[in-house]
Amino acid sequence: MSRWKKYLGRSLYQLDAGLDLVRYRLSERFSNNDIVAFPYISYGNQERLLIKGRVLRARSIQPATKDSSFWLNLKNAYKRFDSDEVPYAKVLAHFHEQETTITADDEGFFETWLELQTQLDSKHELIQTVDLDLLDLKKAQKQTRFQGIVMVPDASAQFGIISDLDDTVLQTGAQNILSMLRKVLFGNAYTRLPFDGVAEFYQALHADKNPIFYVSSSPWNLYDVLLEFFDIQDIPVGPLMLRDWGISATEFIPSGHKKHKLELITSILDTYPNLPFILIGDSGQEDPEIYRETVRRYPERILAIYIRDVSADAARDQEIRELAKVIRETGCELLLIPDTANAFEHAKAKGWIS
Repeated sequence: MSRWKKYLGRSLYQLDAGLDLVRYRLSERFSNNDIVAFPYISYGNQERLLIKGRVLRARSIQPATKDSSFWLNLKNAYKRFDSDEVPYAKVLAHFHEQETTITADDEGFFETWLELQTQLDSKHELIQTVDLDLLDLKKAQKQTRFQGIVMVPDASAQFGIISDLDDTVLQTGAQNILSMLRKVLFGNAYTRLPFDGVAEFYQALHADKNPIFYVSSSPWNLYDVLLEFFDIQDIPVGPLMLRDWGISATEFIPSGHKKHKLELITSILDTYPNLPFILIGDSGQEDPEIYRETVRRYPERILAIYIRDVSADAARDQEIRELAKVIRETGCELLLIPDTANAFEHAKAKGWIS
């Protein structure tokens, strides 16, 4: 069965890639829209920086407001998901005196680690900027340079925070597919709502020095909506590690939620080997199990785990309580909490926030 699934995945990928290439050739010839190197906020340390983003043909997405109509939100959502990527585009990244050329993949995504020839000073700024130049453009356009942001915590950081998004920060209703689709397709950054107290709690944890990473299985197509949501709700921004929902050469459908998040969390913890972390998630999917595995892989690195209880299933709650007992034996603590206030009080009692 798995052999047929792999064969089907490869066949669909080849078809999808071929159609994308035809569409790109047509847009290259007939479209007047500029090409943009859309950088994603990423992270790094004193020795290396992660540079990532996507090369797309610009789409005229209209700014959202509190009063945006049902149809405007749907139109904008369609444009986001019907992304016109530029396959195999070349991007020249500049940081201080260093340069490196990155080639995007067939979906327009580019990513590389830049090993620094000169390490950053111990008192460097939290936010580092990287200039990105588009190369080999077929048509002249006004803007060819874009600026990426890389978050690099300094020695003043006490700990890092890794947080889920859906049903942890955002009221998404991810367990109800129809409810989630309605919010994604017919809403915007103003209509998306956070849970009570999230902004204050995350601001207190961040304290302008402790890095926050958002790890989610939401698609990259929602990146701009999420950034706008953070700005509107005054929630500290950090690297958003999302997911490509497209067909790949090795997968018919995206890889499992658990595998995806564990890989991202592992990369983050390996980048900061001397930094402890607080993990925040919810009971709706696999966050407790993912964080249990994280504790197993990185003993003594996890200060606490906060799991928002969004499940009405008593059996699920009992499963998480059993996991909490196992985790407690390692010296870490998992708390199944009804709201943000409980996490706030616990962190305050531990001295992690004032």
